[in-house]
Amino acid sequence: MTTDTLRPLVDSAWLKDALGRPDVVVLDVRTPPAGGFIPGSVHSDYATAGWRATVNGLPGFLPEVADLERLIGGLGIGNDDHVVLVAAGQNAPDIANATRVYWTFRTLGHDRVSVLDGGFAGWSADPANPIADSATTRPAKSFKAMPRTDLRATLPQVEAAVAQGTVPLVDARSADQFAGQAKSPQARAAGTLPGAVNIENGAFYSAADKHFLSGDAIKALAEKADAQQAPITFCNTGHLASVSWFALSELAGIPGVRLYDGSMSEWSADPARPLKNGPQD
Repeated sequence: MTTDTLRPLVDSAWLKDALGRPDVVVLDVRTPPAGGFIPGSVHSDYATAGWRATVNGLPGFLPEVADLERLIGGLGIGNDDHVVLVAAGQNAPDIANATRVYWTFRTLGHDRVSVLDGGFAGWSADPANPIADSATTRPAKSFKAMPRTDLRATLPQVEAAVAQGTVPLVDARSADQFAGQAKSPQARAAGTLPGAVNIENGAFYSAADKHFLSGDAIKALAEKADAQQAPITFCNTGHLASVSWFALSELAGIPGVRLYDGSMSEWSADPARPLKNGPQD
């Protein structure tokens, strides 16, 4: 495998050439899958397979390492495999299935992972690309994590960032949720983190073209929002924010980007924590 195969984002042409390589595992994380499968792919439902955990009644957290090792190994993925993640790809919220699982692999110390640009929508748009009727089952393997903590922002770290006011906080949600004019059921109250800026997750991925923006275009978005210095991305449950994390960190190459998986679900759970654009404003 060359270093080219380890790009965070690969296109359908690259994947078509890579199909059948023994060390490439196509992992379909659609919820639910529809319209067939990329040949040889393994399916693991993002919503139900255990990629995210509920902690203290709050959804969306990174699961325990041992649980993820069992999940990944059970899919027939080992430490030497290059995993290519396939989401539906119709829009940013569903490409987030792939970016959140990508972030999960990276937090486990597994860097041999890529996202298929455009997902299954991009793949199936080309009639020359083969489609299988069903997914593949692989024999279980041993997967051992080498966890890293620098890609994830914890609640104490976010509390410190809010207090300091110097760490860029990027809200990946819609403009109306950022403004406190709408609220997700996962958040106790409307509003956003104090000091946050809003870059909607859809700004990084074009639903019309089924492609991520270029690294330079993403850098320009970050610079416009003054979010190019080790930002923390968040949303309601750490799902949409994974698109922002992936774009800023992996495509634009901005150093030190962290994802706050607790996001507004955790932050707003305590009424004592301050909210910008919240009920008290």
